[in-house]
Amino acid sequence: MRYCLLNAKTYEEYLRQINSFLPYVDNWAVCDTLISRSALLKVFAGHFDALSAEAAVWTQSEKVYTIRYGIGILMNFFLEQETFTPSVLELAAKVRQNDYYVKIMQAWFFATALCKQYEAAVSFLEQHRLEPWTHNKAIQKAVESRRIPEERKKYLKTLRITRRKLTDPNA
Repeated sequence: MRYCLLNAKTYEEYLRQINSFLPYVDNWAVCDTLISRSALLKVFAGHFDALSAEAAVWTQSEKVYTIRYGIGILMNFFLEQETFTPSVLELAAKVRQNDYYVKIMQAWFFATALCKQYEAAVSFLEQHRLEPWTHNKAIQKAVESRRIPEERKKYLKTLRITRRKLTDPNA
């Protein structure tokens, strides 16, 4: 199926195939292989408005790996300068799913957003718009990145949520 998906010639063909396949995805490895930027860029070209609407639907699914796929599409296709709008950060931030594989993708999304769209993304951390685990994991991943300057890493570390901050919001 992956071979067929990545060889779809049109956006519509890809959507038909991916929407029929996503309900059967049951692990992160299969999910993540479906999000290949290089393989899909040609199919998605000229369809980014429709794709962002579709990603919004995927991120609100009840299926863990469909949500992960939607966040991965946002990360791989909507953090670039030519396709970025702050609404993609909103879409990723409003996901509330307790599954590890969704939360780690959400953290990865925000760490990548901090690399590519720092000014827009850092406000989500400053305003504590993510669940605490996801918030701290996004900071961890960003701090580990070689794409973020040291001065920003120092600042990001100050945004970590500690147990004290969780129990005393004025801390």
